[in-house]
Amino acid sequence: MVGLVERWQRMGRFALLACGVAAGVAGLSGCANNSAGGTSASQANAAVFTPSDEPEARRRARIRLELATNYFENGQTTVALDEVKQALVADPTYSDAFNLRGLIYLRLNEFGQAEESFRRALGLRANDPNLLHNLGWLQCQQRKYAEADQSFVTALANPAYTARGKTLMARGLCQVEAGQTAEAEQSLLKAYELDASNPVVGYHLSNLLMRRNELTRAQFYIRRLNNSEFSNAETLWLGIKVEHGLGDTVAMRQLGDQLRRRFPEARETGAYQRGAFNE
Repeated sequence: MVGLVERWQRMGRFALLACGVAAGVAGLSGCANNSAGGTSASQANAAVFTPSDEPEARRRARIRLELATNYFENGQTTVALDEVKQALVADPTYSDAFNLRGLIYLRLNEFGQAEESFRRALGLRANDPNLLHNLGWLQCQQRKYAEADQSFVTALANPAYTARGKTLMARGLCQVEAGQTAEAEQSLLKAYELDASNPVVGYHLSNLLMRRNELTRAQFYIRRLNNSEFSNAETLWLGIKVEHGLGDTVAMRQLGDQLRRRFPEARETGAYQRGAFNE
């Protein structure tokens, strides 16, 4: 799960599963600027400042957080963490800084510190759906599947939440890991309805359907993905296995030729050449 997700993240072709970085500091609390929409009680508690009334402590913290965000997005994780620490020294009530600190610790696999950071952020902005999304994804990495699902459900229950597709995707991937295939299919189908171009959703939906031997349905999703700019060795190999299961040797050969040409050294290419369709 994570390998494919991270590969597309590095390509910059879809938003991070963890909310709150790509939009910059102005939208750090969510997958997009104020993605929960409106002005909720939790947002009011977070004290939104304009340049004219921004306290000096918050201004210093915001500048540090801007630097931290840039470092984080460029893969300079420890430098980003140091900047976040400086932001929190300047303003220990800055929920966005706790959120980014949680994402940094999540990347570093420091799960306990990541959870403490997300909960500190939620303490300052209670029930924020973006923060709940991040906490849920962390809990999924810890295999706390029931707790993760509850975090996702609570986030999705906010009617003004506009990043629902991302949370449905995360929920579906977590349900796959938990072995809840029927529930995962429903979550991923809903995510696909909201964003049919998301390669992670398309891949995992097709893979799930193939594992359930629903090959015609799996073919629909993987063919669409392999006809897009997001195809890679993993998606082509999945497409080959689906076409093999359906007995379409022409389509299988076409995908195999593309796999060998584009990714000659890939593990999937070796598996194809061995005919290891059931590995």
